[in-house]
Amino acid sequence: MNFLAHIYLARHSERAMVGAVLGDFVRLKDTVLYHPEIQADIVLHRMVDTFTDSHPVVLAAKGMFQDQHRRYAGILLDIFYDHILSTHWSDYSDEPRQQLIRRFYAALQEQGRILLPDTLQAALPRMISQDWLSSYHEFSGVEIAVQRTSQRLSKNGHLLFAGLADLQSNFAALSQGFQQFFPDLVRYVHEQRPLISLPEPPLQ
Repeated sequence: MNFLAHIYLARHSERAMVGAVLGDFVRLKDTVLYHPEIQADIVLHRMVDTFTDSHPVVLAAKGMFQDQHRRYAGILLDIFYDHILSTHWSDYSDEPRQQLIRRFYAALQEQGRILLPDTLQAALPRMISQDWLSSYHEFSGVEIAVQRTSQRLSKNGHLLFAGLADLQSNFAALSQGFQQFFPDLVRYVHEQRPLISLPEPPLQ
């Protein structure tokens, strides 16, 4: 869900950015099919998700959601955190946000097209033509992304969409929490990236 944060963490390399996104779509046992640099960021994507879900600030943020929306708090926060990262971009990156997003789209088209799972392959033209990652800069883009996600759920998508009210009513606290949490995540990725152990390819 939070593509912007994942590609920010992998911005040093086009292959790494492709891997950072594939982490939501590729099973870990299938990472051996990819270039080692892509493999590493597929693995790191899962580590980032685990770190995020267990971080005290994120756990406290989930507690701000109404009971009936809390099961979707992780999805809502993923999208909202991309919004806050986008609006505070210069605090975290010297590379212009739009430049990184263009590099990412080009990497998906040039390096990733034949590697992409069907679901991502199908979404790619819309992602680029509608510029999903740039749209998160405005809260209206968050609303559109949540609506798009809610329509893909097999049931209770209306509860995910209703959770937007919790984002709005807790906007300041959630934004401040992101700015406490995100530097911790950046440090974690910096420490863990050199330590990643890639899966062994299957025996022939």
